Amino acid sequence: MNNRSQDFIKQIREKFPHFSKGQKLIANYLINHYDKAAFMTAAKLGEEVGVSESTVVRFAAELGFEGYPKMQKVLQELIKSKLTSVQRIEVTSNRISEDNILKSVLQSDMNKIKMTMEEIDRESFNCIVEKLLAANKIYVIGVRSSAALASFLGFYFNLIFDNIRLVHTTSVSEMFEQIINAKEGDVVVGISFPRYSKRTIKAMQFVKSQGATVVAITDSMESPISTYADYCLIARSDMNSFVDSLVAPLSVINALIVAVGMRKKESLFKTFDKLEKIWDEYQVYEKYDNVENYRKIDY
Repeated sequence: MNNRSQDFIKQIREKFPHFSKGQKLIANYLINHYDKAAFMTAAKLGEEVGVSESTVVRFAAELGFEGYPKMQKVLQELIKSKLTSVQRIEVTSNRISEDNILKSVLQSDMNKIKMTMEEIDRESFNCIVEKLLAANKIYVIGVRSSAALASFLGFYFNLIFDNIRLVHTTSVSEMFEQIINAKEGDVVVGISFPRYSKRTIKAMQFVKSQGATVVAITDSMESPISTYADYCLIARSDMNSFVDSLVAPLSVINALIVAVGMRKKESLFKTFDKLEKIWDEYQVYEKYDNVENYRKIDY
């Protein structure tokens, strides 16, 4: 979290005596309910505290922001790792219309992918691809909700590389036991999104000290694991509800898998050719030669 976010509430308290009556209403609300205000429009915040939208905009300017969206971004950074699940549910009820939850959530996820595509650092992406291709060993770490992302990345990387280790862990000690040999020449991919896991942060700190190249897949440069990363891939996961939105991160991971796979397509072709024969021999996937065979299946 950047200094601006950390000092935001302190700044409001210090300037409070000099605010107008309307600005004091806004200040009180932000101090006590910044978790809700972070996802309100200027008009909605004004309506909530009983002032005009223009008063809210002027309040943001009074604090030194170029506009209300800039202040809102700082508020969102402030709460990103602080909201409890209970608070997330409360925020969800204020942000999403229950009349059309499906559309609201899908639209929100689409917006996150669009913003990620516009903001992602393509140079860092390309450098990460090169580092992965040259790595002696690749470790993939992600816990809690990020474990699904790590598992997906590890599954496909295991088909492309022969030097992958997906770190499975339920405790800090288990994690360190699996990454203890990470060193210079190795690449460690750490995946973490709010609420950030302390286990992942500590693991990134350790492998960085060991000389390994650290890649962070996370939601912002203010993320705690960015501190220890040599390269960052930023994917938007702005909280939409008590459920973490991991659509954009998964899309970025997809791109990473495809980029690496394209560089190793000759060996990848051989791998899949061999796998198809194994899958057929051991009947891994259901296959239907024709409709008649399908009808003969004994349910």
